[in-house]
Amino acid sequence: MRKAAFFVVFFLSTVVFAGAAEQRPNIVFIFTDDHAYQTIGAYGSNRNETPNMDKLAAEGIRFTNCCVTNSICGPCRAVIQTGKYSHINGFKTNNDTFDNTQQTFPKLLQKAGYQTAIVGKWHLVSEVTGFDYSEVLVGQGPYYNPPMIRNGERVKHTGRTTEIITGLSLDWLKNRDKNKPFLLMTQHKAPHREWDAYPEYYAKYKDRVFLYPKTFNDNYANRTQAVLEQDMTIAETLTPIDLKLKTPNIWNTMTDEQKAEWRGMYSGRQAEFEKVKDDPAALKQWKYQCYMKDYLSCIAAVDDSIGKLVKYLEDEKLLDNTIVVYASDQGFYTGEHGWFDKRFMYNESFKTPLLVRWAGKVKPGTVNNDIVSNVDLAETFLEAAGVPVPADMQGRSLVPILQGNKPADWRTSLYYHYYEYPAVHYVKKHEGIYDGRFKLIHYYDDIDEWELIDLQTDPDELRNVIADPKYAADIERLKKELERQKTVLKVPPLEVNTKNILYDKEEQEKRPQLKPQIERLRKIVEERKKRI
Repeated sequence: MRKAAFFVVFFLSTVVFAGAAEQRPNIVFIFTDDHAYQTIGAYGSNRNETPNMDKLAAEGIRFTNCCVTNSICGPCRAVIQTGKYSHINGFKTNNDTFDNTQQTFPKLLQKAGYQTAIVGKWHLVSEVTGFDYSEVLVGQGPYYNPPMIRNGERVKHTGRTTEIITGLSLDWLKNRDKNKPFLLMTQHKAPHREWDAYPEYYAKYKDRVFLYPKTFNDNYANRTQAVLEQDMTIAETLTPIDLKLKTPNIWNTMTDEQKAEWRGMYSGRQAEFEKVKDDPAALKQWKYQCYMKDYLSCIAAVDDSIGKLVKYLEDEKLLDNTIVVYASDQGFYTGEHGWFDKRFMYNESFKTPLLVRWAGKVKPGTVNNDIVSNVDLAETFLEAAGVPVPADMQGRSLVPILQGNKPADWRTSLYYHYYEYPAVHYVKKHEGIYDGRFKLIHYYDDIDEWELIDLQTDPDELRNVIADPKYAADIERLKKELERQKTVLKVPPLEVNTKNILYDKEEQEKRPQLKPQIERLRKIVEERKKRI
């Protein structure tokens, strides 16, 4: 009798445990590189269509105020992996190497019984860890025929990278252990520079004429020296390869068919260029139109990928127990301030799209304006999976907000820090604090300048009001909050170099390989100063 009772109890406990395991949600995290929130229909884009992203927003929650802690590709990925700021996880710039022995949320999910997979762009230099299956691009990866590293072994693919990443993700879903919950991170190269489009998507935009952002002709008056000395303008920085006046760097690795498609798409560019090359204003506008056609074409391919992944989940009856998240590593400029790229603490690069669909937990069509961050994602995935969140993580789980129960003590400000200088695009090192209305930014390296942006009166971020006496109390409050956050986050003392590389010969001699870039940029900066 006792033996029979034991087996009954054992059976029931096994059923209960299995049932609990089945209730743990699957997680599909779809991630792009350099995708501007302002080029998503759900975020109000007037330039392109993103039906599958929009559907996620309609069936879930759209965050309007998701901010990054360091607006550059690799560091953002490290923040998401660890739930820690760059100065803690050790990956501050794209020149660093990620310490893959440290704690990450995929490793914690693995230990809790999740099967984990990552496909696409890793971009953290070191070997992939924390995943049962990985197939990742080598470095940035090309748009065509990408070499990849599959569980540590190099493999070669022929085809379009966006489609290959999608196909590999679907293959893994089909062949996974169906008795376990899973984490799948599908991480696209697109729409990263140089924006090599695919014909059917390019056809959507090739004949469109795009409106210019209000700040397209920003002359950088009333701002800082850092804004004057950047090298990320559409007018001056885009290259012939970016504009498809020259074949891509991967030309010799492309098939004859791919080369024919590429030539077909861009056959008219040279003739168009000849018509405008001697008119600076017309040339700048032409460059913008080319950039938008290519960039938005890459996004269209990603949007299709999202549709395919979500359809598979729906067809396999997995969607109701799967959290689907769409985000980009950071935002991107699409002509605002005359720029492309990211790095600055201005909205277009400081904020990133974040869409979350979680059936039964997130009210469809929700729009959230709270200050959230990419540093919160690791904690969110862990709590959703029922895994304890380590005390040393620096973000906060979004699960209460997703369920409509924002904690009373939710953050009212966020600390930001960008480190990569001197480097491509020459955006100076800076840190800052954002409280929903104000941004207080300190460019602290080879210049020592403060910037205060009042988003309530200046939503386009065109005026530095740091010297306006009416903001004295706000500046004092924000500086105190900046220091408080740095203490809480254990930010080390700033590493300051007081010599400006554009003008200091000693600094230039330390980096002779940068001399041509520096000479070119210095001339551009002097011309900008004349226009103010």
